[in-house]
Amino acid sequence: MSESYDLIIKGGDVVTPNGTEKIDVGVKDGRIVALGNLDGATSRDEYDATGQHVLPGAIDTQVHFREPGLEHKEDLACGTAAAALGGIVAIFEMPNTNPNTLGPVELADKLARCENRAWTDHAFFIGAAEENVDELGELEKLPGCAGIKIFMGSSTGSLLVEEEGLLVEVLKNGTRRCPVHAEDENRLRERFSLVRDGAEPTMHPVWRDPEAAVLATTRICRLARQTGRRVHVLHVTSKDEMPILAANKDLVTVETTPQHLTLSAPGCYEELGTFAQMNPPIRDEEHRLGLWEGIRTGIVDVLGSDHAPHTLEEKQKPYPASPSGMPGVQTLMPLMLDHVNKGNLSLERLVDLTASGPARIYNIAGKGRIACGFDADFTIVDMNKEETISKDWLAYKCGWSPFEGVTVKGWPMATIIRGTVVMKDGELIGDPQGKPVRFTDTEPAKNS
Repeated sequence: MSESYDLIIKGGDVVTPNGTEKIDVGVKDGRIVALGNLDGATSRDEYDATGQHVLPGAIDTQVHFREPGLEHKEDLACGTAAAALGGIVAIFEMPNTNPNTLGPVELADKLARCENRAWTDHAFFIGAAEENVDELGELEKLPGCAGIKIFMGSSTGSLLVEEEGLLVEVLKNGTRRCPVHAEDENRLRERFSLVRDGAEPTMHPVWRDPEAAVLATTRICRLARQTGRRVHVLHVTSKDEMPILAANKDLVTVETTPQHLTLSAPGCYEELGTFAQMNPPIRDEEHRLGLWEGIRTGIVDVLGSDHAPHTLEEKQKPYPASPSGMPGVQTLMPLMLDHVNKGNLSLERLVDLTASGPARIYNIAGKGRIACGFDADFTIVDMNKEETISKDWLAYKCGWSPFEGVTVKGWPMATIIRGTVVMKDGELIGDPQGKPVRFTDTEPAKNS
């Protein structure tokens, strides 16, 4: 008697922990239950992946979807739609919304806003601040919480944590890994006079120089060592930080972004102006190559898009009144697949940076690899397909991307989340069914 499945993915090159294999994948009740030759099996649905690679579902662990309070820039529905169109199965969203996500009420509000609106699975960071420091150890255990985010460089509301005593208290309160925006606020204040009265956008990485990043990264590594707390340094931008991070890998994990791996100063600012402005900044070619060396040598653990949209009108303000940030969740996989085709990294390394890496860093339950018992999350790509990133394809509410007009080789063809095909051939399918991400270090084992 043949086996019966809800979905079989047939004919693809499947990237599993064993390597890349030409096998079928059987899915039942939202999970992977069979890997191998399933020619004799029946299924309710079938996906023909002939000529395509089946990757573990890509997870973007750093996005700003702006809801609540800033929905004119982005919202959870549009942001997760863009993610799904780009091959992303889950997102972790940052706390600098309005109001800031500082406690259980704000977290519950975001989770409720996702119901029947979020196309992908999701979790939310709670921000560390002076007013919630004593509660962080309990807050990080709440369902749907991805952890506690620390801003060492300026952010919105009360999210800035720059004083060393407060940083130590934040790190002492809790056990989960803390993602950190590492720029030294004192140095940023001291150097703001370089641009205060107006400047060209090319001055952005001069004002927010590599030393501002090195000072903060050195400090957070020292405090992580002092307190024994694991931290995750976000959007690393400089080659100078890599040796510091390498010396602390037992406690410290590392993220960089496709933008910092693809663009470099001064050219990106000359071409894009304030649309290339983000924090920490895109730096010169020497630093871009230093980030690639960090990937080659295994120092970098994960890629995040740092999707941080602003409207065209906002970005067109003269520098430095223009806000920092650019959209990126939908272009993360296309840009990186193109880098794979250019020989900058292997497809297996990309899987490590976008699936198994995020799962390992944040102790995500059931995601990050194609293995029996795991969620049936897949990013299916055509490595030979050439596409030009166009405004028509973008789902962003802000309506722009710094990569419009860029032609890439390698393209997401389908996004499958817990066995449901959410995107196929550039079209969203069905209705939004995203659910909160689960974490092994905060949720007890459940019958399922």
